[in-house]
Amino acid sequence: MRTIVHHIPTQTPTLPVTVSGTLRRLLLAAGTGAALLLAGCASEKPAQNTTFDFGPAASSAQFVQAARAPIAAIVVGDVTGSAALDSERMFYRLNYSDPLQARAYANSRWSATPLQMVTQRLKSRIAQSGAKVLSVSDASDGVPILRLEIDDFSHHFDSQASSHGQLVLRASLFQGHKLVDQKTFDRKTPATSADAGGGARALAGATDTVASDVIAWLATLPLKKE
Repeated sequence: MRTIVHHIPTQTPTLPVTVSGTLRRLLLAAGTGAALLLAGCASEKPAQNTTFDFGPAASSAQFVQAARAPIAAIVVGDVTGSAALDSERMFYRLNYSDPLQARAYANSRWSATPLQMVTQRLKSRIAQSGAKVLSVSDASDGVPILRLEIDDFSHHFDSQASSHGQLVLRASLFQGHKLVDQKTFDRKTPATSADAGGGARALAGATDTVASDVIAWLATLPLKKE
């Protein structure tokens, strides 16, 4: 009779090499993906702001001929307006959906505040009309004083494809501490594109048109000769 001896293993078998290798590869891939994601986020640059202004107020024979004010000298005060116009933000309104909300372009700015730009453009245009433009500190008795206030200066969208730049400005002329006359000017200029650049060009055009209107209005006023 033979005795059968069964051999029992004395060591626990290790994990297959293929399983541990796959796990290592998964961990490596996950780490590499996270590193690429972080590198991509770090390489993203913030959008650059675009700055707009009215462009140079070059002398134009057509403008001077159309708007000539028979005023020897005039004091032009700084244009005033709401606090929103005392910043470089560019505002627009969606008249077709929510006209009561003024929105600001995210990555577009004026080079100066609208109050400063309108002041400078009107002074330049009045000077082109032949009048000597004086500051408030240079004022003398009898020289007319022009005060200006903006009620609206923004890019208006009548629809998604149609928009215009609008300037509403109130002008008051004083002489000898007395009000000679007051008038509100409202001009709209169609925008050539439905973006900040189109709005900037339209508002520059509206400002030049209002300047011409103001000069023509001054020419009609009964001013005292000093």
